[in-house]
Formats: sequence, structure tokens, C-alpha cells
Amino acid sequence: MLVVDGRIHSIGPARRIENLAEARRAVEIDAAGSVVMPGFVDSHTHLVHGPPRLADYEARLEGRSYHDIARDGGGIASTIRAVRQSTPRRLRAQAVKDLRRFALSGTTTLEAKSGYALTLNGELKILRLLQQLDGLPLDIVPTFLGAHIKPPDFIGDSYAFIDTLIRDFLPEVARTRLARFADVYCDQGAFSYPEALRYLEAARRLGLPARIHAAQFTDLGAVPLALETNARSLDHLEALEPKSIPALARSEVIATLLPGSVLHLGLTRYAPARALIDAGAAVALASDYNPGTSPLWNMQTVISLACSQMRMTPAEAICAATINGAWSLGVQACAGSLEAGKPADFLVLSVSDYREIPYYIGANHVLRVFKRGVPIDAESEKESSLS
Repeated sequence: MLVVDGRIHSIGPARRIENLAEARRAVEIDAAGSVVMPGFVDSHTHLVHGPPRLADYEARLEGRSYHDIARDGGGIASTIRAVRQSTPRRLRAQAVKDLRRFALSGTTTLEAKSGYALTLNGELKILRLLQQLDGLPLDIVPTFLGAHIKPPDFIGDSYAFIDTLIRDFLPEVARTRLARFADVYCDQGAFSYPEALRYLEAARRLGLPARIHAAQFTDLGAVPLALETNARSLDHLEALEPKSIPALARSEVIATLLPGSVLHLGLTRYAPARALIDAGAAVALASDYNPGTSPLWNMQTVISLACSQMRMTPAEAICAATINGAWSLGVQACAGSLEAGKPADFLVLSVSDYREIPYYIGANHVLRVFKRGVPIDAESEKESSLS
């Protein structure tokens, strides 16, 4: 593979590539005995979040459920309180540290959501921070998750909050172009199908395509909602009704599965990856990195879970963690695969067979990470200056 000016110039047999005029002064990277592959595309994260929810973790270990904890003021609501009280500098420092962790685990492009402030100024603060962090060193695709949960100031009146999102939040997000997508959480304890539909239709009119959290605990109509709003991605799906799988498979909606959250919550019901793939659905994998239910930034671990718990093959899981995630974000032309003309975002791994990636559970096989042909380590000075 020949890289020129940060892009892949050519791929092919070594002798042919070495004889190209552009290769005469190239610096050679010896990856003999290693796997070289595209950087991971993590298409569902909550990057900016404040402190971890350690009290929630202990409560779950004592036997309390996710919804019990949320009813008592924990869960997402506790993160909202923390983010509202945090300074931009503190949130920035947390995000920079976590971006470094993503990068050194092999992620070169990630999606990042707002949704942990749920005030207009707070959501814009998160989105502006994501804009500032884009390219340092990873590419960040920002998503406005305005309809995450009902915030404390709107408890008992979710329709009024949806009206506020449609009237005040969405137009400002669209005007500032701080997000590429709008997301909603349609599930038990969050928003109903009619509420989610109103919000996503308003977003679409403003040029913000849909991404959807749904069927994590209860399927309130995940697939019909995705089809009606022409969503790019339908995420979670642990509780997806089997009868909905054929319709999803016939659509262009990508099913983004998040096994890390199932593991961390101590649950046993994973998304039906095998049934989705066998029906012909496009499946992506993502970390769902967040401070409460999936403190996971290593996509290699996500691939392991996909294989061991959801019966995906190693090849399917790697495709789901790279090019399929890129398609769900609309960045397939510049991420997710090694092709001539694309940015040179690639990994050198300390394995000799790609099947070792899921086989060694929890390992970080990354020897080197290259973003646009530059080793990630070369970006460390730039990153540290942000903190």
C-alpha cells in the first residue's frame, strides 16, 4: 500500500507498488507477520459526559435495575446534572483524554452525541466542543441527541419538551450546522413513538437526518419509526420484535448493535445479529461509549462480544466495525476501508490472522495507528495542548 500526501495512492503486489515512481523515496513500514486493516469506525458514542456513574454501577451490583436507578434520580439524569454543572474546560479535558484512549485502541473515526445537557445553551456547548475536537486526532461526526430523556424541568410533560425541541433547539442546531444528525431515544422511560416521530420529522425538514436509539428494553415500534423517518441508523435493538426483522432487512436502514452496554448492565439479551444478517440486513457495531452503561472505547472488545455473544463471524464483525459503520454515518467515501483515493486511516496489529482479533478477549492488539498517513503518536503534542 502506497500512501502519498495522507491518501492511499495504490494497493497491490509489493513488486508492482515498489516500482511506481511515487514509491522511490517512500518510507517503508515493515508489517510482515501483522494484520493491516482500516481504522475502526465507532458509529455510536456519548463522548462528552462528565464523571463516570460509579454509584449506579454499585447499585446494579446490589441487584437494582436500570429503571429502578433512574427513578431514584440516577442514570442519565445524574449525568445531565453533572454536565450542567461542569465548565467547558473540564468537559474538554475529559473528552481529550477519552479520544486518546479511542485512538490508541484503533478507532480513527467516531460519531459523538450531545444529549447530556438538555438545555439549548448546554447542548450547543457540547456540540461546539465536538466541533473544536474534530480532527484532534480523530474525525468526529456530531449528532444532536436533543430527545435523550425528559429533563427534570419537564417531568410529566414530555409533549411540552418535544414542542420546545422543535420550536427552539432544532432550528438553532440546524442554523449553526453543529450537527449532522438528530437522534432520539424511543423506549421505556424515554419517548413514545408519536413523540419520537414528531421530533424526527421536524429535524428532517431542517436537513438533519435521523439516527434512533430504540428497542433497548422495549420495542415501541422501532422499525416502523426508522422506516417512516428514513433513518440512517437504528441502534440497540436488544428487544427487537422478530416479526420486524424482514422489513428492516429490506430497507436501507443500518442496524447498529451495541453489545458493550448489554455486558456492562449484566444483562443476557443481546441484539439478534445472526437473524438480522441472515435476513439480509446491514449490521454495524459500535461501542455506545458512555459513563453509565458502556464505559468501553476498545472496538476490538466489541468485536469479541459480537462473535461470542451474537454469533457473528470474525469477518462479519470486522466489516460491521469499519465500513458498515462508515455507511451509517455517511462517510463511506473517506473511512472504513483501504482503497485507492481514500485517506490513509489504518492499523498495524500484533496478530498474524484477523480471527485473532475477537479470539483474544479484551486485548489491545494495536501496534501502530495511522490517521491520514501520520502515526497517531505524532499528534500527541497537539492533543496534550488541548488539556
